[in-house]
This record gives sequence, structure tokens and C-alpha cells, in this order.
Amino acid sequence: MDKVVSSAAEAVADIGDGSSIAVGGFGLCGVPAVLIDALYGQGTGGLRVVSNNCGVDGQGLGVLLAAGRIGRVTGSYVGENKEFARRYLGGDLEVELVPQGTMSERLRAGGCGIPAFFTPAGVGTLVAEGGLPWRYAPDGSVAVASPPKEVREFGGREYVLEEAIITDFALVRAAKGDRHGNLVFAKSARNFNPLCAMAGRVTVAEVEELVEPGVLDPDEIHVPGVFVQRVVELTPEQAADKRIEKRTVSDR
Repeated sequence: MDKVVSSAAEAVADIGDGSSIAVGGFGLCGVPAVLIDALYGQGTGGLRVVSNNCGVDGQGLGVLLAAGRIGRVTGSYVGENKEFARRYLGGDLEVELVPQGTMSERLRAGGCGIPAFFTPAGVGTLVAEGGLPWRYAPDGSVAVASPPKEVREFGGREYVLEEAIITDFALVRAAKGDRHGNLVFAKSARNFNPLCAMAGRVTVAEVEELVEPGVLDPDEIHVPGVFVQRVVELTPEQAADKRIEKRTVSDR
């Protein structure tokens, strides 16, 4: 039952080229940066990433992106990652843009064993009708476009069919975790982390504070250990390294 591994490098050692990975975080909040750095260090490439956004330039998943290690992204927001936009528009990266709530539910469905579901989000748009550019050609034309999706009517309203997401691996960051893999997230750092943890066949969690089994109140656990296969304890320095995407302060 002890799922603690000795290092981040050991925890991600079997993530091979072309693996699909769900990665928690929103912007730079709750991002498993230590595991991402370990993945960068071992040279894995051709990754198929599922994440709300792809980090920012030089931080989070942006580290892997800049190194050309990511081949495909399923996400909701390109954001202010200029390298992400450059690679996508230049045809170096395949991108499936998904409405944020839909992506959340696709991850949750994957973890719950639900193969697909209907949602009103995207009806009447290219999300349902197909034609969203997934990959551009070097000349700017669309090389790969999204396919049309099934649309059905329920109660007089149209809904589009969305398939669940299940990935080979998932990387998440938690405020607390025990040796059995039970996880607790702090405030907004919770974001996509529980959903990604559920969707991965092998989930790896970096935890800021490791506690013994029985210490966590069952009522405060956000992700039960059944969804987590490996736990990495961060050093105090790693736990304290929480970068800010946009520092906004007022003059005194």
C-alpha cells in the first residue's frame, strides 16, 4: 500500500515517447512542476498532453513545449504562451480546443467509467459541426480538422455527444498526501487536479506535505488513493516554489 517513490525521476521513468498525459493546473496554479521537470530531464518526446492550458513561456508545460517534446494538446486555453501559439499556427503542434466545462466533464467521465455524454455546450458551432483546425500546414491551410459530432435532441433542446478522456498517465500536485495516495488540494490549486488524477491509468502525485495513513480526515480528502499509483514527496524548497503567472500589485 506504500505508494511513495524515492524521486520524481523514478516516478516518471516509464513515461515513454508518444504517451498521453493528463496534467493538472490552471495557469501556473497547482501545476506539478517538479514532475514536469523530471520528464523534461529524461528526454521523453511526442507527448499527447491533456491540460487546461500548456503552461506559460518557460514554465510548467511550457518547458516541454519549447523543447519540442509535445506533439498534441487537448486544452481550453492557449492563453499568453507565445510559443504555444507559434507552434500551433506554424503547423508544428496539433491542438484540440475544448470548452472548459466540457473538458472537465470528459476527464471526470473517464475516471468514472462513463464512455460519453451529451452536453449543450458547442451546439451550433464548429465544436459540433466539425471543421475546427487541429493542425495547420506550413502554408497556413488546415491540414487536420475536427470531425463532426453526433447531435441529438432531448426535451426540445439539442445536445452534442462528447467522449470521455482516459490517458496513459496523469501528473498532479497536491498540498497533502499520505502513503496510500489519498490527496488534499489547497484552495484554487485544486482546479483540474482531481479530474486529471481520475483520468490517468497511472497517476503520479507530487505532494507538498507527506503524512502517514490515518492522519487525513476522510472528509477532507479530495482524491482517494484508489486513483493514485505513485506519490513523490517534495522538499521544502520545491514545495515553496510557487510561481506567479501575472504579478499584479498596486503602488503604495
